[in-house]
Amino acid sequence: MAPSVVVLLLCLLGPAGSLPPPRTSFLLNSADRPLVHFGPPDVHNTTTLLLSNDGSTLYVGARDAVLSLDVSQGDVISLKGKVEWRPSQAEVNSCQDKGKNPTVDCPNFIHVLQPINSTHLYACGSYAYSPHEAYIEAESFSMLQHDGAKGRCPFSPFQRNTAISVDGELFTASMTDFRGVKPQISRHFSKNNRPDVNLDLSVSLLEEPVFVSSTSDPAEKKLYFFFTEVGNEFSFVDDLKMARVAQVCKDDVGGQRTLQKKWTSFAKASLLCQSPKQLPFNVLQDVFTLQPPEGSSSLDTLFYGVFSSQWSLGPQSAVCVFRLQDIRTVFAGSYRTLDLETHQWKPLLEKHWYLGKCGLGNASDSDLAEVKRSFLTSSDVKPVTDGPVVVSSGQRYSRVAAVRTEAANGKEYTVLFLLTESGFLHKVVLFDQGASLIEEIQVFREPQLVKSIVLSSTKGVVYVGTSEGVTAVPVAKCSIYRSCSQCVLARDPFCGWSLSREVCSALDSSSDAMVQDLENGNVEEKCQRQARASQSAEVSVHLNEVVRLPCLKPSNLATLTWTSPQFENLTEKLFIQSADGSLSFLAAAATFGTYHCEAEEDGYKVVVASYTVGQMASPRFMNPSSHGDKHHMSNSEDGFYEDIITEEPLNPTKLPSGDAQDGGDEFTTNFNDKTAASKEGSGLKSSVDGLNLTATSRTDTWSGQQPVEKSYFSELVVVSLLLVICICVLVLAGVHTWRQRKTGLKMDPLVGRELSPELKVVE
Repeated sequence: MAPSVVVLLLCLLGPAGSLPPPRTSFLLNSADRPLVHFGPPDVHNTTTLLLSNDGSTLYVGARDAVLSLDVSQGDVISLKGKVEWRPSQAEVNSCQDKGKNPTVDCPNFIHVLQPINSTHLYACGSYAYSPHEAYIEAESFSMLQHDGAKGRCPFSPFQRNTAISVDGELFTASMTDFRGVKPQISRHFSKNNRPDVNLDLSVSLLEEPVFVSSTSDPAEKKLYFFFTEVGNEFSFVDDLKMARVAQVCKDDVGGQRTLQKKWTSFAKASLLCQSPKQLPFNVLQDVFTLQPPEGSSSLDTLFYGVFSSQWSLGPQSAVCVFRLQDIRTVFAGSYRTLDLETHQWKPLLEKHWYLGKCGLGNASDSDLAEVKRSFLTSSDVKPVTDGPVVVSSGQRYSRVAAVRTEAANGKEYTVLFLLTESGFLHKVVLFDQGASLIEEIQVFREPQLVKSIVLSSTKGVVYVGTSEGVTAVPVAKCSIYRSCSQCVLARDPFCGWSLSREVCSALDSSSDAMVQDLENGNVEEKCQRQARASQSAEVSVHLNEVVRLPCLKPSNLATLTWTSPQFENLTEKLFIQSADGSLSFLAAAATFGTYHCEAEEDGYKVVVASYTVGQMASPRFMNPSSHGDKHHMSNSEDGFYEDIITEEPLNPTKLPSGDAQDGGDEFTTNFNDKTAASKEGSGLKSSVDGLNLTATSRTDTWSGQQPVEKSYFSELVVVSLLLVICICVLVLAGVHTWRQRKTGLKMDPLVGRELSPELKVVE
């Protein structure tokens, strides 16, 4: 079967076990989930972030500037220092002469921002399509010098790169030419008289790579670079992209004759992220390195990678977790060799000890020749689990950060913060039975091409850098859960219910006994005697008005259900539950009574809204002079109401008469897929417990129900007919007079009388 046919068949398979929808959602600038934002009008493209070791300073690479921000206070971000670093007008003109847009391509976009030693930062920017570097003194925040960057960051503002500094040496992976087609992995500022080294370009070691991340392995003195490239080991019709990890040794000095000043330790392996019987996720978007817990082996270092698929027809993403021990094992295993004549890969029949090893400076030329063509491992790096820990069929994630936190029971959980291309930060908790999306928070308005995310585990803040500025997002906001049930159902490892203070708060905020149940969310057991009865709101309305009782979901996963004794004898067609959860019905003697809105989540039910609907005594029945009023104001013990006659009265709905058959046992209305078919006027408005209540008055009535106001419609018709008759008589009289004046009779010009026949003039 042709490879393209295989791919087509695989594309027909959708992702399995997709992430459920977010439990709670917060739009930008939500009062319940406040964020701290830094975005002055003169600062743009704050997309490169570096957090200081103590977590008090955030260094930001922006457009034409480098910033130092004070983030020591959780509720404010203030500017400590700013270094302007922009190309001159002549350099911008030169960039434009090369065919680039002066406002889009030619400013200086900071690609690299790394601590080069204890006192200075290293920065590298695109600088009008001519990369420059600078050294910034951290204390005074002043720029000491800048010159050509010698291929340490890309020319283009939009090409991705990665850099990491280790012991004062800088390791970069970037495109190094104007066209952006020559990839290079290099070491700069080499110490101990070692030469700077990079890749041997005589062999195609990399095929159109897109670098996304880098990390170090101090125990083995290695560096790892994560990227996506075209997999030339496959003979497919279309280019097949592959997620890779490459290694180099930190102290590599190159060979003596072969591979002089080139990496002798370079090797690469594939990262496999695939659900069983599903299309693999083969495009790597980002990788976050999660260090092992204190006291654990470095072999337990985890790498959380965000993947997408090149064949996906929509936004799909997956997160796979890889262990450092597995990466080491793959690089220590067998390799494939490249036939330089046919450019085909084939497995090596025997294992060579020097492949993927460090310290080959004195290796023989034959061994190094084998290193040049045998740099791809035979085995793939497989994830810790059988497949992805997160699969989303509706979102494309671009960045990821991860943190471990200890729950109230002492067990550690991993929380992922995933940045979507649509501008939301998703907070995902990894449980034994699967991942749970407990929050989504909007952090920027417009989709962004380049973004960065930095997590401060000590301060519990996620910093997101976009073209709109820097936004600080607290990892948790426990106070949004106002009851024990909601605090437990949130299943947030950062939050617990305090039994003594009866509030939902962070676990480390006090030594109180905290209630949690992250795995099961068992509210009945954990929140005994903590449930509070919902207070019933009194709602007074006029007869024949449409009553709307609102009910808000406590979470996106909750299901709302209305119950009432009135449902026993009345057909459910008289009650409409809208998509927003509100219940609407017509006010009548049969519909007056109590109504309860119940929310169910994970098997737990709780009443979230209760109403008692009764008739309001209308002054129009007591004072006949009020018949003509269009606006009627009245006060009740529950608030202030306004009765406004609607411009478009609803169609009359007949309620069953008193001899209607009994409807049987009490039933529940739950019309999640229905919406109100009638229009609601401005109508009756009230405020009960912070919820808007509306009831729309009607001009039609029900037969056999309460007395209604007298209608003057017949009298108005009679008067109108008489008026029309009078107007017709006047019009006819006028027409008759006009026709007489137009006749051929002679008139006496003096007296205006008609001449007698005797006085007619004979011609």
